[in-house]
Amino acid sequence: MLTIRLIFESLGFAFKALKSNLLRTILSLLGVTIGIFSIIAVLTLVDSLEKNIRDSFNFLGSNVIYVGKWPFTGGSGRDWWKDYVKRPNVAYSEYKFLKANMKTAKTVSIYAAAGNITAKVKNSSINQLNLRGAGQDFDQIFEMNLEKGRYLTNDEIEGGRNIVILGYEVANSLFPKDDPIGQQVKIKNLKFNVVGVLKREGESFLGTPSNDFGCIIPYESFRKLYQTGTGRWSELGSSVGLKGFDTDIGLVELENEARGLMRVKRGLKPIQKDNFALNRPEAIANAIGSVFDVLSVAGWIIGGFSMLVGGFGIANIMFVSVKERTSIIGLQKSLGAKNYFILFQFLFESIFLSLIGGLAGLILVWLLTLVPFGSLQVILSIKNIVLGLGVSSVIGLVAGIVPAAMAARLDPVIAIRAT
Repeated sequence: MLTIRLIFESLGFAFKALKSNLLRTILSLLGVTIGIFSIIAVLTLVDSLEKNIRDSFNFLGSNVIYVGKWPFTGGSGRDWWKDYVKRPNVAYSEYKFLKANMKTAKTVSIYAAAGNITAKVKNSSINQLNLRGAGQDFDQIFEMNLEKGRYLTNDEIEGGRNIVILGYEVANSLFPKDDPIGQQVKIKNLKFNVVGVLKREGESFLGTPSNDFGCIIPYESFRKLYQTGTGRWSELGSSVGLKGFDTDIGLVELENEARGLMRVKRGLKPIQKDNFALNRPEAIANAIGSVFDVLSVAGWIIGGFSMLVGGFGIANIMFVSVKERTSIIGLQKSLGAKNYFILFQFLFESIFLSLIGGLAGLILVWLLTLVPFGSLQVILSIKNIVLGLGVSSVIGLVAGIVPAAMAARLDPVIAIRAT
């Protein structure tokens, strides 16, 4: 009950201080506002960048390891010429070997891709498309959300049937008025029957491949159009996707088993290095994680100076407030108010004033999220809101502790005589 009364009294004193010295208060709290804005704005932009970048790689699926010729994160020029170019492409027989022997994989699928493809329907055409040849369970590795129609069956995939699933924009371009299901599309001078249309994905932040401008055909049908052998200079290489179980934390078991089986299949000796790559989608985002850390530190440094100025501003307000209310403090203590009562009264007031500055900074950050940044979606998270309010409270506590302690230690007889 005492605490509640104390809080309400402190709020009342704070409001009076705001009204009586509005300009002084605004100027003093400006440092806290700018500091919170600087810190939370940078953290919000960093979090939004990281989320958008990670979302851009959602097309690679989750909980998946890819077996291929090239590493996702690249390598030095020397490694590229000395090692990577000499590697063979992943063979179809290796996919079959992995599919038959993998014990820690939930799903195993092979796929290949080609770019700059043109799809035609009578006098209409659309170019610069991505064409993917999908093996069995390809839809379990990647996110294949159908808007209409169906996915490829295993018989169609193994038999190399000329059927195709169109991306959203491809279907709208070739069949603006008609239902594409059951229609025919010509790709590389071969006719493919449309069995499905994917849902719209929209443009990603990094411009990563989108299913909106893609076509999916059976892997065996893809091999009719392109050479996907194991030779070093094959026209196109294939990759194998391995989806792990949720119980395999970090996919450690999956990676170790895949590496062992690939080395056995390729007859590598213990002293020989891997001539294949085991890629993880998160490796791409982790490679640029250090950039986000640097930006976050920069935001804290920039905002820290502003917060320091703001803290001195609040301390100044509290020293003036103690001076102006010295006689009131003396009266309260003469009527039996304890030292902690006076101490908490001024601490609550200091924290409340700092929170006002912090809320103003958060409002500015929220207004920043309303500004369009193209494909970058800026979102003010609950975590950053709580962080901003928490930092504001700490600044108010630190800035008010000395003035509050001075007020609590005042002698009631001397204080009540102050004018």
